[in-house]
Amino acid sequence: MGMNADQYRDQLAALLPSGVAWPRELGSRLMRLLRSLAEEPARVDSRAVDLLRESDPRRALEMLDDWERNYGLPEVCSAAGEQTLQQRRDALVSKIVTTGGQSRGYFIGVAEALGYSITIEEFRPFRVGMSRVGDPLTNGDWQFTWRVRAPAVTVRAFRTGRSAVGEPLRQWGNAELECKLARLQPSHTILQFAYGE
Repeated sequence: MGMNADQYRDQLAALLPSGVAWPRELGSRLMRLLRSLAEEPARVDSRAVDLLRESDPRRALEMLDDWERNYGLPEVCSAAGEQTLQQRRDALVSKIVTTGGQSRGYFIGVAEALGYSITIEEFRPFRVGMSRVGDPLTNGDWQFTWRVRAPAVTVRAFRTGRSAVGEPLRQWGNAELECKLARLQPSHTILQFAYGE
């Protein structure tokens, strides 16, 4: 994206007057001097490109700590122990996109941002005339209950470009999902989790 030192050297050389006193051969002292002068603008250019990359929380590396501090991370729900780079980024993106809501889509989106694939089941109250014999009796607290269905084991795999050197190749567990959804659930509801088929 940015220009390298050779490109800056060529631009500096283009600004020189023409003549025998201003040789353009790459091995000449003047061109070596221009190459050394071009190192700093090339370095600044490269860091500007890095800054653009860091402005996206999904790709942040050097500024990830700053992003986390600004969004109050790590939270109570952060996975126990050391989080991987991918988990930290997922938690950050989840925190950014979590604006509040009570719909199925909202909670599915929160789980998705954390790296989990879920479905949500709600219970319709048993109503005479609408329900049939054999339907579950889901009155009382059942009308305020919702069940999150997730795979028995959620596997987070090492991903090139998203994970860092030294991180495990695979991780298992759903503790972060349960904690996050329990913190966000509407206070009048009862949340259940079901794993597997």
